[in-house]
Amino acid sequence: MRSLIDILELSTKELDRLLATADDIIENPEKYAHKCAGKKLATLFFEPSTRTRLSFEAAMYELGGMCLGFSEAQSSSAAKGESIADTAKTVSCYADIIAMRHPKEGAPLVASMNASVPVINAGDGGHNHPTQTLADLLTIHREKGHFDNLTVGLCGDLKFGRTVHSLISALSRYKNINFVFISPSELKIPDYVKESLRKSGIPFTETTDLEAVISTLDILYMTRVQRERFFNEEDYLRLKDSYILTPEKLETAKADLSILHPLPRVNEISVAIDNDPRACYFKQVLYGKYMRMALILMLLEVE
Repeated sequence: MRSLIDILELSTKELDRLLATADDIIENPEKYAHKCAGKKLATLFFEPSTRTRLSFEAAMYELGGMCLGFSEAQSSSAAKGESIADTAKTVSCYADIIAMRHPKEGAPLVASMNASVPVINAGDGGHNHPTQTLADLLTIHREKGHFDNLTVGLCGDLKFGRTVHSLISALSRYKNINFVFISPSELKIPDYVKESLRKSGIPFTETTDLEAVISTLDILYMTRVQRERFFNEEDYLRLKDSYILTPEKLETAKADLSILHPLPRVNEISVAIDNDPRACYFKQVLYGKYMRMALILMLLEVE
């Protein structure tokens, strides 16, 4: 039995296999309509979510399976003080696979150590979000056709952005990747991420000026400044509008730039960009469902 807590647990060969499966699901959905008949997915969401929870549930339903679970901690026995370990052991009696989101880093790992079914980390605090990274990778794969030789700009909240941390880890394994980190000084990429890149010899630059670097980018990954990660409301209000992508800022960007965003969007991408052919963030949502379908099949060892 295998779980997925960190994107680095998947080899590049396994990522290729998941991408190939997702491509096949897109082309031949009817082939997969009953692959998980009789199987149940439990979505244990201790933190609010729209896309991730519904994406997991849609994925399981489209595979012919069933779903159960809760969408907030107050709806679970955690409100009574039940431990993550006990919740995982209990839910293992009801479901064949678990998708878990939790505000505390490491909670899905604890669940995976105590569950008797596979556990998928659906986001743990500011740490990791591997299935969002799978959605990001499929988007890049379908837009660019490859992961090598790309300049990838990541913009906004790079300190608390778990989607950013996971995507950097995944892309770091491909050739000639160059990262550009764009953020206010208070929300810079953590030192441990930079140290890991230095050790691997992967080039990166840091800047506070999006317009100065946008012309060099193949991928622009926008993120929101996350109110829920701040202890101080004043700091949030001061930083929340640091970067707003507008049509004017795209004037010097490449014609084939791909703009990604893990969503939800607040105001960091103008709605005027939504109809620009470079905007990929709603495709990203759809691709997330297909990658979660592929992952569920892999972890349940369904042919």
